Amino acid sequence: MIDFFSKEEEARIIDTIEEVENRTSGEVRVHLARDAGKDVLEKAKQTFVKLGMKQTRERNGVLFFLVPEAHQFAILGDEGINRRVPENFWQDVRDLAQTQFRQGNFAEGVCQALERIGEKLAAFFPPQQDDDNELPDAVSYD
Repeated sequence: MIDFFSKEEEARIIDTIEEVENRTSGEVRVHLARDAGKDVLEKAKQTFVKLGMKQTRERNGVLFFLVPEAHQFAILGDEGINRRVPENFWQDVRDLAQTQFRQGNFAEGVCQALERIGEKLAAFFPPQQDDDNELPDAVSYD
């Protein structure tokens, strides 16, 4: 486990994930990695697959991938959500998180990003009557 978020911060992130997922059939994950190698986006893509995020029914999973030691992060959406959001959406979410990160507010940055993602997921993928929580809400680690 990577010692980055306090227990309270991690609990707040999990609460945010649960709140977001209560408003949508989409799935959101937060993953912390020790190292991303040369390409944080490629490592995030590998983690996306490893976490089973391509297996959601509507292909509407979103991964917030964070490498604290390297001061890197990536946000990935699956093809279902990517088809629906505006072209600049992921950059806007990235910028929102970065603003908080630059002030040392990492948990706040993640939560604000998740809330913004949740707004789009709720708009495009409202909750379904037979909706299951397809993926764990806990923060995952390398």
